[in-house]
Amino acid sequence: QVQLVESGGGLVQAGGSLRLSCAASGRTFRNYAMGWFRQAPGKERNSVAAITLSGGNTYYTGSVKGRFTISRDNAKNTVYLQMNSLTPEDTAVYYCAARRSASIDAYYISGRTYDYWGQGTQVTVSS
Repeated sequence: QVQLVESGGGLVQAGGSLRLSCAASGRTFRNYAMGWFRQAPGKERNSVAAITLSGGNTYYTGSVKGRFTISRDNAKNTVYLQMNSLTPEDTAVYYCAARRSASIDAYYISGRTYDYWGQGTQVTVSS
């Protein structure tokens, strides 16, 4: 069982930056591939970024490439999402998710493949 707690959301002006953190419970964090998702009002929850067990391989959805960076610190049981050059279109509730992975090279994009979810943190970008 893994519990995930996100933090770092808030209100920021367009062009600003935020860093989201997701702290995981348990001693086997290194065995879990991680992902960040977001859900805007009235829209589906979509993948934003994903990262492999070691952090050596990452995925980004097209709209955030070059602006967002996912990283993880296995010693701290934490995954991060650095978000730069934010726009109002980035406004959403952001969720982190975890799933066990037997492959050190795999990241996962579909939310259906994740087993554990955090409660979400609101990110609001004003114009």
